[in-house]
Amino acid sequence: MKRAARHRRKLIAAAALLAAPVLAHLGIAAATRIEPPPFAAASGEPSAGPAGLRVLGPAYARRRGKILEARLAGTPEEIGHQHGRLFYPEMVKNEGTLHEQFRHYVPVAPLRWLLMDLSRLQFRGVDEGMTDAVRREIAAQARAFSPDPFDGLLPTYHRFVFLQSLYDIALSFEHSPLIGCTSFALTGEASAGGHAVLARNFDFEAGPVFDEGKAVFLVHEQGRIPYASVSWPGLVGAVTGMNAAGLALVVHGGRAGEPRAAGEPVVHTMREVLGRAGGVGEALAILEARAPMVSHLVMLVDAAGDVAIAERAPGAPLHARRGRGKVPLTNHFEGPLAGDPRNRRVEAETSTHARRRRLDERLAALPEGATIEAAVDILRDKRGPGGAPLPLGDRRAIDALIATHAVVMDATARVLWVSEGPHLAGRFLRFDLARLLDPAFDPAVDAAEPAALPEDPLLTSGAYAAWERAGSPHPGGERGSEHGSEHGNDAVDPSSPDGGRGRDAP
Repeated sequence: MKRAARHRRKLIAAAALLAAPVLAHLGIAAATRIEPPPFAAASGEPSAGPAGLRVLGPAYARRRGKILEARLAGTPEEIGHQHGRLFYPEMVKNEGTLHEQFRHYVPVAPLRWLLMDLSRLQFRGVDEGMTDAVRREIAAQARAFSPDPFDGLLPTYHRFVFLQSLYDIALSFEHSPLIGCTSFALTGEASAGGHAVLARNFDFEAGPVFDEGKAVFLVHEQGRIPYASVSWPGLVGAVTGMNAAGLALVVHGGRAGEPRAAGEPVVHTMREVLGRAGGVGEALAILEARAPMVSHLVMLVDAAGDVAIAERAPGAPLHARRGRGKVPLTNHFEGPLAGDPRNRRVEAETSTHARRRRLDERLAALPEGATIEAAVDILRDKRGPGGAPLPLGDRRAIDALIATHAVVMDATARVLWVSEGPHLAGRFLRFDLARLLDPAFDPAVDAAEPAALPEDPLLTSGAYAAWERAGSPHPGGERGSEHGSEHGNDAVDPSSPDGGRGRDAP
């Protein structure tokens, strides 16, 4: 009997041990659920128009080459509903890619549950930093996303709040895939006709779907300045955008200060700036008044030629660097946060200084009156400092073949040139915002194909295909460190007659 009792106690203890994680998981799920706010439900389904046009009320979506062009307009609820219905197939594909990548990098299911539970605990109040209008829009978008194939992972609204905060959640991790962007501004005599230009590579390694399925959103929020945002279906907030007043902005990842689970997600702060600011001064005032969750840098350019780089970190006052002419930006802080240990780590362990040195060289050599074509050529630069050849895809290059999108914004003319993909190798398509952001614009009447800049010769030389067959490698040291492997027999000269491969390369 005593032996049986001891055996029974061991079984009970083992069962309790096994049940504890499950009970903890269920408890966390119940205690951290983010509920949608009250909102006015919108309705309606897309209808098909000519040449693949999809229409839902004042909203529409259509293909321009390989890029989606879409207008969203109305109340927060209407915009959310339009987004969820017009882009349902693309949203399913995009989110499915993120889940596949999560399973790939974390193949053990219990570990994925643990990471999800930790995220739910850490970011259980992330929606509190969003405005009521944004929460209502996300709620309407979640309602329109039906049927939801991922509902078993998290309730739709809760999951969409996390997806809208993905940039901040990703940047809160030390090895975020967002420390790699390169941008520059050209104003005054530096650019053709004295136009104010902002050019950027958005390096985001979350899967090719975000490159192949990029979208140019034309957003008309009630009582706000209309704006364009280059992103992907599922996200209306901005990391790259320009408004009808000619204010252009881009966001770069950085490291300084301590990440916080509270504050406003950066994509919504940028959306607020685009919807309210007519120039750099107004934009900086808005940024100064809002609390960030994670550190980052924002480059701003307006139609008058003013340029500013806002350095933001949780708990730190905003620091703005002003400039004109040729202004470069990569991923390190240069103001009061320059000495922060996290910033020093970025400088030591990533490609930020290598790209910056090469960018400085290219800008210094750029003649006055630079054209849009010249700006694109700099964004496509694949060499290291001093013009040294690098292996194709090397993270120390300005174009490391990891960009989800590249954009050149002419703030004076209100025009975007957007990379068609893959990465920067495809054409750059022209989007005339002065026309497209006009509320009276009718896509069914104006269906002409956009003008385009030619694709990178790399794409037709055979070098890009050979790089893909080799597994699309990205050398240059761990996380793009300048101190990684040097170029050698696998170095690439994209302008060489042999299609860009080094002479001793296989």
